Amino acid sequence: MTVAGLDAGSSDEVMPISVAGVAAGTAPSEPQPSPRPWLWRLLSKGVTFPLVALDCMTFAAATLVVGQQPPALLALLVLTLALFASAGLYRSRLTMSILDDLPSLLGRAPVAGTIVTAFGQLTQVKIGATALITSVVFGGLALGTRAVAYAVIRRARSSGFVRHDVLILGAGEVGGLLAHTLRDHSEYGLTPVGFLDNDPLLEPEQLPVPVLGDLSELANTIRARNVRVVVVAFGAMPESAVVGILRTCDRMKCEIFFVPRLYELHTVSGDMDLVWGIPLVRLRRAPFRTFAWRLKRAMDALLASVALVALAPLLGVLAALVRLQGGPGFLFRQERVGLDGRSFSVLKFRTLRPLDDTETLTSWNVTDETRLTRVSRFLRRSSLDELPQLWNVVRGDMSLVGPRPERPFFVSQFTERFPRYMARHRVPAGMTGWAQVHGLRGDTSIADRARFDNYAIENWSLWQDVKIMLRTVGQVVRGAGR
Repeated sequence: MTVAGLDAGSSDEVMPISVAGVAAGTAPSEPQPSPRPWLWRLLSKGVTFPLVALDCMTFAAATLVVGQQPPALLALLVLTLALFASAGLYRSRLTMSILDDLPSLLGRAPVAGTIVTAFGQLTQVKIGATALITSVVFGGLALGTRAVAYAVIRRARSSGFVRHDVLILGAGEVGGLLAHTLRDHSEYGLTPVGFLDNDPLLEPEQLPVPVLGDLSELANTIRARNVRVVVVAFGAMPESAVVGILRTCDRMKCEIFFVPRLYELHTVSGDMDLVWGIPLVRLRRAPFRTFAWRLKRAMDALLASVALVALAPLLGVLAALVRLQGGPGFLFRQERVGLDGRSFSVLKFRTLRPLDDTETLTSWNVTDETRLTRVSRFLRRSSLDELPQLWNVVRGDMSLVGPRPERPFFVSQFTERFPRYMARHRVPAGMTGWAQVHGLRGDTSIADRARFDNYAIENWSLWQDVKIMLRTVGQVVRGAGR
């Protein structure tokens, strides 16, 4: 989140692709932003790190006021920051008010002190009442430091020193009202630059900024105008179509808000933003734009490497069995489509020799039992034929958990028949996934697979990956493979 309440993303962030770009395996480039003053660049990195750093410095000042600095106070600092984060004190916000934060600041800091003090008594760590006193002093000082920081943020926005261009989807009554509001209230740091709408409900003279095109031009407009905020207002386009369009922007360096339906009756909760009486719901940050996603890749590489070493004896035995019953060549390579529509060669133990190249490329599921050996049937039923894909994970072609990759021939067909299918390629393909652990493999509904995979992407977490891997192990033990 920038000082204006938004996260502009890092400079090395992967740029977006359109649906056409996915199919072609290419991604358009984004023009480089013009150089900015160093202070602007610092403020635009987001408020999370500056506020954490400010609280750390405030905590250090509190320890100096108390006059004692036992090592246990480090645990107090970590616990306090964690409690503050759980209260949303470091989250992205358009409206930053110290009065909104006051209950959490004065409530959670003493709670952290009480916990550390109690733990010290239980473990006989000599800390006395220092932790509790420090937490109370810190809470009071944090009120002052954050009040100053918020005043600086509001001033930076109002003066135009920090601002972000806004693109509004829907040139209707709500969109027009929002655009006028943002132009009249610069304290939000958001400047509307235009609308996108297939069938604008308002005339051009009723709008403060022009209609730049229809919704299909969203990705190109964001790149061309360096837009950092997209707000979905009420327009003529069906919401189901808007979902697909917004997904093409998942990996762009912009934040997406939407005005809730019946917003006049909508209850504003603590995790919502309010723009001069208009509630805005911030779409959850795409998982691959988070730090946890980087941890996912590190975990993938580590776990896959360890698994290859630990399973080396089993892999050797399986390879020998395939070789003995099926003849030369125990590995099978096949072209599959992965992240961003790029092709790669997936590795498997060979369970069937294709009759020709056409069968390899275009046959959906060969089930001719007469062509399968006993080893082949065992490998398929137990899913052990997938183990060589651990090397694909180490190479970075795949992830341990993600949508199962398919061949280009079927990707082309499914993309035409199922509008949500291509959205699966926003993330790397996986050895197992949310659809697979729900039995959606083999001759099952492609629409259901796409829905399950996209749900998993939208709601991704590291713990979800762990759950899927544990459920996969259970299926392998039960022999629930195809």
